[in-house]
Order: sequence, then structure tokens, then C-alpha cells
Amino acid sequence: MAASPSTARTINDRLALRLLQDEGPLTAAQLKTLTGLSRPTVADLVERLSGSGLVHVVGEAGAERRGPNAKLYGLVADRAHLAALDVRTRSVSVAVTDLLGTPLAEAAAPVGEDAGTGPAVEKAVALLERTAGEAGVERLHTVAVGAPGLIDPATGELRDSTGLPAWHRRLVGVLQERLPAHVLVENETNLAAVAELREGAARGREDFVLLWLGQGVGAAVVLGGRVRRGASGGAGEIGFLPVPGTSGLPSSTGCDGGFHELVSTVAIEALAADHGLDPAGALTSGHTAFLDAYARRLAVGAAAVASVLDPGCVVLAGETGHQGGPELAARVEAELARLSPLRTEVRATVLGDAAVLRGALLRARDTAQDALFP
Repeated sequence: MAASPSTARTINDRLALRLLQDEGPLTAAQLKTLTGLSRPTVADLVERLSGSGLVHVVGEAGAERRGPNAKLYGLVADRAHLAALDVRTRSVSVAVTDLLGTPLAEAAAPVGEDAGTGPAVEKAVALLERTAGEAGVERLHTVAVGAPGLIDPATGELRDSTGLPAWHRRLVGVLQERLPAHVLVENETNLAAVAELREGAARGREDFVLLWLGQGVGAAVVLGGRVRRGASGGAGEIGFLPVPGTSGLPSSTGCDGGFHELVSTVAIEALAADHGLDPAGALTSGHTAFLDAYARRLAVGAAAVASVLDPGCVVLAGETGHQGGPELAARVEAELARLSPLRTEVRATVLGDAAVLRGALLRARDTAQDALFP
């Protein structure tokens, strides 16, 4: 069936808005070329979007040729303002941007282990409010929070998890109560994968698995260009994966005995000590025996992922993946080739520690534009 006139207008408007987001300011002629729409249709949609306050003239093009210059149309960046929070066990980072994702202000603050739930939440909220104020933003449209733990797929809420600070879960509720904004929460590893997919190591790939390596160990599964969360939101809980070389088996309440025991920060510290290295610099030391030993451990988990999902690519992220860099990634790829017949490329993170916050900003921007774009 042919689309109704109103449906066709909506489709055309969204297409034009996405092009302006991805390509930057464009002339009506450029919009006509990129959309394949007729000149009158483009003129109508530009007038419609300008009237709704989403598009405005930002300059002129064609100054080098004779005749009148063509108007350049762009998105109205201050139509909405966004914020992202990267919530870690002992810290919180905040970034505020406009609708185009242009950075306006950033800040970070530690949260002490001895801080109670209430004070920790207040510190995080105050940091967000102060950062928004420094950016000159009075009202936030969308706030995205990246946090460790499981996200309930039915409610979109952070599930209560043992081993994680209680203030993480309470923070989301307080933000929803206090802010006249849409507040959403997502698993930090999934957000890192979104950022690496669109702007980092996995750009141009439809399928990959991101291994988050640090104090905690997790994974994000991206298939067909989409993050796959699983039936209970737990896809990628690779720290619980039973593997050889550990003290036993993991349980439903703890990942000791799982892949986590082989590759976490604590495991690196012990392995570095075995090789007579300072744990703080072991991953960047170039020490062949240490790097080979750690790469073999990582390859065990990567081989399990490859045998089930065959993603074709694994990205090493988190603090460990960032420090290990391409050298560690190359060693893991070589080890993986010996363990599995499936060709799997291994890449190091491009975005490093900024991946979670960047992924949260991308998620906030997508959510805001879906709400604002007709």
C-alpha cells in the first residue's frame, strides 16, 4: 500500500533531519540529491521543519560562483540539551551537550567507599546540576546514565545486584523525581559497545563482541548492528563463564571460579607479581612472557564467545583493554586462532575510558531526537 500523505511527510522529514545530523548543514539542492525527493517536496519539508523550530538557516554556500548564494540549513542545536553520567563504583563523570552532541561542559568527582547511599546520590546529583549550570543550561531534555549491573528489559530499570553500590540504583530514581527530563539507564558495557560501534574500534562492523576488562569483567553482544540484551538483560555476563584454570566454578551470587577470576584487575596483579613486574605498568611493559600468559587467559573466554556467536570481531575495552592496546589485541588474536577454527579479529578499544560516557551521550541524543523529530 502507498503511504498516506501525512505518513510520507513524516518519513521525508525524518530522513532530512537525519541527514542534517549526520552530514551537517546542507542546502536545499543537497537535500534534494541526498533524499531523491523533488524540489517542491524539499522546499515544503524545509518550510515545515523551520516552522517547527527544528531547522534554521546557518549560513550560505556557493560564494565562489556567480549568482545568489544558496542558504545552508542546519539543526537548531539548542532546541534541547542532553546529559550523560558514567557511574562507577567509586566515582561519577558527567557531560552536557546540545542536541547535536556538541560538548558544553564536563566534570567528574570521586565517591568514597564509606559514603552512604544518600550522600553519594546527593553528590552525583549536585555534580550534574553544577555542570549543567556551567554550560548555561536551565533545563535538560534527556539524561542517560551508564552503570554496571543488569537492566531489567521489562521496566528499563537497574536491577538490585549484590556487590554493587546501592546508591547506583537510587540515583536513577532521584534523577527521575527531581528533573523535568527523560531519564534512562543502560549497562555501561552496552554503552561502550554503542560508542565503539559508531565512533570507535568497531566502526563499519555489524557484528562484534566487546569485552569489558577491569575490576569487573563483562561483555556486550552486537549483532546486526544492534546491542542484544538477552531475555533477562544479562547477555554478556561473561565473568560468570566457567573456564579451565580457575579455583572452581562460579555461583549465582559470585563470579569467583569464572572467567572473571582469570582476567580481572586482581588476576593481572597476581600474574604480574609472578613475573616480577609492577602491576601498575605490567600491561605496557612489553614483557613478552607476561603478555603471552595474559593473552592466553583472554583467549579462553574469547574462544567460548566465538564458538557460540561467531561475531568475527572482538574488541578489548575497559581499563585493561585500553592499557594493553594493539599489542595485547594482536597476541589474543593469535592465541584465539589456535583455539578456534572461526576467523576472529581482535581489536583494542579506540575510545578508552571515555567510551561509556560517549555511548551514554549517543543514547541520549538518539532518544531526544526520536522525541523531537516529527
